[in-house]
Amino acid sequence: MSVDVKEEDRKITPVLSWESPVAAYVPNMPAVRDVRSSRASKLILSCLMVLWGVFLALNSLLRGSFRADNARGPLHSSVNSTVCPQWDALYPIDNAQIDAELDNIFASTDFKLHAIDLLAGAVRIPTESHDNSGPVGEDPVWDIFADLHEYLERAFPIVYAKLNVTRINTYGLVFHWQGSTEAKPILLTAHQDVVPVEPTTVSQWIHPPYSGHYDGTWIWGRGTCDDKSEIIERLVAVDTLLRHGFSPARTIVLAFGFDEETTGLEGAGHITKYLEETYGHDGFAMLVDEGAGLNASFGNNLYFAMPAVSEKGYLDVRVEVTSPGGHSSIPPAHTGIGLLSLAVSAIEASPFTPELLRNGTPFSTIQCLADYSPLFPEALRTLSREAVNDDSALARLRDALSKSSPATKAILMTTQAVDLIEGGVKVNALPERASAVVNNRIAEHSSVAELQQHYIDVLSPVAASHNLTLRVFGRVIKTGDSGEITVSTAFGTALEPSAKTPLGYGPYSILGGTIKATMATSKLYSGASVILAPSLLLQNSDTVQYWNLTRNIFRFSLVTESDHYNGVHTVNE
Repeated sequence: MSVDVKEEDRKITPVLSWESPVAAYVPNMPAVRDVRSSRASKLILSCLMVLWGVFLALNSLLRGSFRADNARGPLHSSVNSTVCPQWDALYPIDNAQIDAELDNIFASTDFKLHAIDLLAGAVRIPTESHDNSGPVGEDPVWDIFADLHEYLERAFPIVYAKLNVTRINTYGLVFHWQGSTEAKPILLTAHQDVVPVEPTTVSQWIHPPYSGHYDGTWIWGRGTCDDKSEIIERLVAVDTLLRHGFSPARTIVLAFGFDEETTGLEGAGHITKYLEETYGHDGFAMLVDEGAGLNASFGNNLYFAMPAVSEKGYLDVRVEVTSPGGHSSIPPAHTGIGLLSLAVSAIEASPFTPELLRNGTPFSTIQCLADYSPLFPEALRTLSREAVNDDSALARLRDALSKSSPATKAILMTTQAVDLIEGGVKVNALPERASAVVNNRIAEHSSVAELQQHYIDVLSPVAASHNLTLRVFGRVIKTGDSGEITVSTAFGTALEPSAKTPLGYGPYSILGGTIKATMATSKLYSGASVILAPSLLLQNSDTVQYWNLTRNIFRFSLVTESDHYNGVHTVNE
C-alpha cells in the first residue's frame, strides 16, 4: 500500500498502489514529444520543453505516492523509495489544448531548423567577458553586448512587445511576464557572456569559434553549450506560448546576466538588487538556472535527472612570504621561495577530512544511486542502506566513497588546489617576496570561518619552525624576526556554501514531475526510466547572486554529456 501526502494538512492518507494521485486528476494527455533528429536541435529543444512544461504545470497540483521496498539490489523505477522519494510525471490539465498544439509544432522540421538558426545567430556575436575588464560604461569591452540585444529584439519581436523588458546596468536583461494570480513568480536565469577563445587555439577548431556553423548534427561555436542555448530556449519557449494564446497564472521572470564567467557582479549582481526591490526578499517561488543535467551512464535505458539543490562555497587564498633580500652568492638556508614552498607543502600535506552527513545533499545523492542504479556496487548499496540508521555503517560508507574516485571525494570535502605561484625578479637576487594562490571549494557542511582557521592550524608550525611572523586574514597569530607569512583573501572572493533547496512536495516535485513527463513522451528517450536525484554543484554560477530571492534554487539543464561534442570552455565547443 502506498501513501499520499496531502499539502493542505500534511497528513498521510492511504492510497491503493494502483491509484496514482496524479493519474486520478490528470488526463492522459501526450506531453511534448521529442522529434529531434540531431544533437544540435536536442540541445535547444530539450530544456525548452521542460521550461514550457513547468509553465503549464504550475497551474496544476502535484501529489506523490511514497512506497518503500526493502529488497536487495536496485529498486525498479516504478517503486518509490523512502530515502529517495520520486514524483509522478506531471502533465498539463487546463492547457491540454496548447499542449497538443505545441506537440505538432515541435514535430515540424521547420520549427527545428528555425530554433537552430536562432542559436547560431546568437553564437556569431562574440560576447566575451574578461577577468580584467573594467566597469560597464568605462570599458568598451562590454559594447558587443549591445549587438546581442539588438539581435534578440529582432529575433523575438513578440516577446519584446508583450513582456515588460528592463535593462539593468545597461546590459543585464529582465523580462517580466505578468500572471493572472498573486502567486509568487518563478525566475528563469541564464547568462549572455562566454569565456574568451584563446587566439592560439583558433586553428584547432573544426569550424571557426564564432561561426555558429550547423553541419546537420552539431552547432559549432563558443556559447553553444555555455550558455546561449539556455537564453534561446527560454525565449523560444515564451515566444511559442505567446503565439498560441497562453497566459500564465503565475508571473514568470527571465533574467540574463552578462559576466557570469568572471565575477557576476556587473550583471547578476545588479539584477538581483533590482529583483529584490521589485519583488521583495524571498519574492520568488523558485529559480531554475543552468547546471547539472541528465546522467545516462547507468545502463538499462535509465536516466538520473540530477538538479543541483546546493552549491559549494568558495575562497581564493593568497599565501605570501616576505623575507630579506641580498645577493644570491650568500643565500640563507631557505630563500623566500623556499619558505613559500614549505608553506605550500604543509597545505597540501593537510587536506580536509571528507564528511558524509545524513542531512547533506551528498548523502541524498548516494541514497538515490544506491536505491536505483543497477551499476552501483552491491557492497556499497548494502552499506548505504545500513547507513540510514547505523552510525558505524555511515562512517564506513564515507571512507569507501572517499577511496572510490577523486570526483566522489571532492563532493564530501572542502578541496584545495594551488593554482598560481610567483616570486623573484632576477636570478642572482634573493627574492624578497613570493606568493601562491590556493583555490578552495568549501564543502556544504563547512564555512569560510572554518577554512580560515584551517590555514592558521596548518601554517603556525611552519612559521614557528623558521622564526616567521604569521598574519592570517588580518590577525597576527605569532611574531618572528626572519620574515613574514601573510595569508589573505585573493581577488576579494569569499562565499559561504549555499543553503539547501527543500526536497519534497512543492517546487522540487513540480520540476521533477515536469522532467519526467517531458522524457516519458520523448522519442529521443523512448522507453527510458527517469529517477529524480538531488545533487551538489561543485562550481558556482550566477545563482550565488540570487540567494536572497528564493529558497528553491535548481541548477539544471536537460542535457547529457553526449550532447556536447567536446565539453565547454574548450576547443570545438
